[in-house]
Amino acid sequence: MFGGCGLGAAVSAMESVCERPVVWATAQYLSFAMVGDIMDLDVTVAVAGKRTSQARAVGRVGDREILTVNAALGSKDIKIDEQWRTMPEVPNPDDCPLRSDMVADSESIMGRLNIRLALGSPWDEIDGNPVPRGRSALWVQTPDIDMSAAGLAILGDYLPFGIAQATGRWVPSNSLDNTIRVQRLKPTNWVLCDIRVDGVNNGFGHGSVFLWAQDGTLLATASQSAVLHSPRS
Repeated sequence: MFGGCGLGAAVSAMESVCERPVVWATAQYLSFAMVGDIMDLDVTVAVAGKRTSQARAVGRVGDREILTVNAALGSKDIKIDEQWRTMPEVPNPDDCPLRSDMVADSESIMGRLNIRLALGSPWDEIDGNPVPRGRSALWVQTPDIDMSAAGLAILGDYLPFGIAQATGRWVPSNSLDNTIRVQRLKPTNWVLCDIRVDGVNNGFGHGSVFLWAQDGTLLATASQSAVLHSPRS
């Protein structure tokens, strides 16, 4: 299971139980759920205040724990609406090449997304071409996924892609965690995944993903750590 999908499912479950929108959620990935597995989600509301709830969800396949998610949910009617970050200048989605998958898999979540490479190198050109400042970007269209906090959680899980782009080599890696902070939910045809790798050392990489609407509205920010594996020869 793609890690972002696990976080997205937990976010959706907690929003349903708490009847409040997710503001922040963080997932710790403990094991893998394979194709054909059924993952059960148990939600516990630790605190339910007047405006904010604190909850957690645990996903299991049988007796095996797959992920644990903690979250804060709520909203307040305070008339402050500001955004200081700005979207990077990249070509429009129609002017960007399609991004192909390393491995063709019709059952992967990638088969349900339209992905275009806005900043970075195609897979067959990554080797020896690290992106400047560890920055890469993808335009992603989600034809049958609502632009919700759960949908944004899926799109925030792109640090492993960014690590390959930043290092200029195909280094397999998988997410240890994923944190999503929702700034604003807004309909948009495409989302820009602005991937920023902070550094790689001792077999681990760290970074962030800023999620932008086409008009430059900041939808959410995500942060992750990933464990690297031996590069393929």
